[in-house]
Amino acid sequence: MTAAAVLTGLQGLVAAGLGGYMLLLVATGDPGDPMQAVVGAITVLALALVPLAAGHGLWRLRSWSRGPAVITQLLMLPVAGTLAGSGGAWPAAAVALGGTALAVLVCLMNRTSAQALHIGARGA
Repeated sequence: MTAAAVLTGLQGLVAAGLGGYMLLLVATGDPGDPMQAVVGAITVLALALVPLAAGHGLWRLRSWSRGPAVITQLLMLPVAGTLAGSGGAWPAAAVALGGTALAVLVCLMNRTSAQALHIGARGA
């Protein structure tokens, strides 16, 4: 659970950093469409809240946090696949993103994590 919480939280921090960097580029650069750039940055910042909240919930062993964490990881896998086909440093980012997503899924999809989060069959 600790690994899943930390990795999910780190994913949220990286996404928040990317959103902040996008806003910084809008403020210091000359984007082709400033409104679209700002909306994109705000969207990334808003989406960063999901893994941040899920990571916090996993850290505190809250059962609600597993669903958002799993959905986030499942959404990251096709993003990693898309990044893998890009040039430059993006394939390395794809390996990091895909690897962390798979690691979190492995951590969350087992009986031990379900028991830690009190998910599953209830006692009669």
